[in-house]
Amino acid sequence: MSTPVVRTLAELRATVAGWRREGARVAVVPTMGALHEGHLGLVRAALGRTEKVIVTLFVNPRQFNSAADLAAYPRTEAEDARKLGPLGAHMLYAPDAAEIYPPGFATSVSVSGVSEGLCGAFRPGHFDGVATVVAKLFLQTRADLAFFGEKDFQQLHVVRRMARDLDIPIEIVACPTAREADGLALSSRNVRLSAAQRAVAPALVRILAAAARRLAAGEPARAALDEAKAAVVAAGFDSVEYLELRAEDDLAPLESLDRPARLLAAAWLGETRLIDNLEIGAAP
Repeated sequence: MSTPVVRTLAELRATVAGWRREGARVAVVPTMGALHEGHLGLVRAALGRTEKVIVTLFVNPRQFNSAADLAAYPRTEAEDARKLGPLGAHMLYAPDAAEIYPPGFATSVSVSGVSEGLCGAFRPGHFDGVATVVAKLFLQTRADLAFFGEKDFQQLHVVRRMARDLDIPIEIVACPTAREADGLALSSRNVRLSAAQRAVAPALVRILAAAARRLAAGEPARAALDEAKAAVVAAGFDSVEYLELRAEDDLAPLESLDRPARLLAAAWLGETRLIDNLEIGAAP
């Protein structure tokens, strides 16, 4: 049995109002579809915290930097609804572009600070698109909690900052990155990898883990990061966009491991861009 699909804001609002009258708390899991086990883990976490769970499916054109990337993004709505059914998700909200950005729409939400550098440096305007659509989804669903994975760690910071600054009454819940058995972070884009590229892809997290161990042992950050970048290319990646040490709490760039931090990386395998990150405690 598939989860019911709702396409209009009017039907969404009417349904949520009915849940509210019953005293239910509502969670939202924003997605762009092509659901994998990482998304389903977010749904399970949401079901454990609230009585009603909305999964949103909207491939947001405002967060793509390439028309080709937008066109190639997988769209599997019927399969997504079937995957959600056995979990017990209560709604798949799948609006079209006009429902999110009606004629004359002229507003953009921009979050400075945490959106700068990392993915923000290589995808100009991306986080404006993310912040705008997520703000819309929060306000449309009027959810009490929203669930995001930590794989998109910079995005998580952007969403938290946006909700805090705009006084949107919602709790942002972060869930650990879901991984394949060999360590590869789950991503809807992984389906684009060839068999040979898929064999190379798990090297990214292994190299991050090795660098994290060196940093935690007190080794200088610059040397560890430079060697990790070289190792990623040597493993078969085409290029490394970034591999950086950032503070866990505010994404400030770090020259040394003097507080809890994250190692964050983005690298290309052919036409596929992979991102990952690992948490790392302060060095002794």
